[in-house]
Amino acid sequence: MAKKKVKDYPDLVKDTATQTIINTNSRAFEARREQILVSKERENEIQNIKADIAEIKKLLKGLSKK
Repeated sequence: MAKKKVKDYPDLVKDTATQTIINTNSRAFEARREQILVSKERENEIQNIKADIAEIKKLLKGLSKK
């Protein structure tokens, strides 16, 4: 597999056989994966809060009917 550096992008190389661009900066890759994980965790937390609020509303409506 022959690789060629991408002009003006020191962290990128191009595989000349498949024409794919490969990021060789492993720190940036790991940082992005961490960012995605944090984002998913935050979204899960938001969904849990929404479910809790919906349950509280249901309970309050039940109390107001009595």
